[in-house]
Amino acid sequence: MKLGAFSVSLSVKDINASKLFYENLGFQVFAGGLEMNYLIMKNGNALVGLFQGMFENNILTFNPGWDENANTLESFTDVRDIQKTLKSKGIALEREADESTSGPTSMVVFDPDGNTILIDQHV
Repeated sequence: MKLGAFSVSLSVKDINASKLFYENLGFQVFAGGLEMNYLIMKNGNALVGLFQGMFENNILTFNPGWDENANTLESFTDVRDIQKTLKSKGIALEREADESTSGPTSMVVFDPDGNTILIDQHV
């Protein structure tokens, strides 16, 4: 399975303080905006999403079809195929993608420790 670009989505209390902190670590704003209460910060291949007031816990995020620069990949595993594979292995899904559709969609699964994994396809 090709899961695509990986990022950590952090639930932050003060997006301005978090922005400054990650800038001091060498990250730059790549996407989003303060007025939307989220920023995607980038340092080389590393991506960190800062989200204020959008969700409670931190999330591991994969974007099938994208590389770390949000460029569309020529070849990738569709989120629906990832979902079918996980289900065939007996992994329970928290939220499923509609398998009768195509294009952008997402699914959510929890790892054994309760960490949220979002597989979010934009293409």
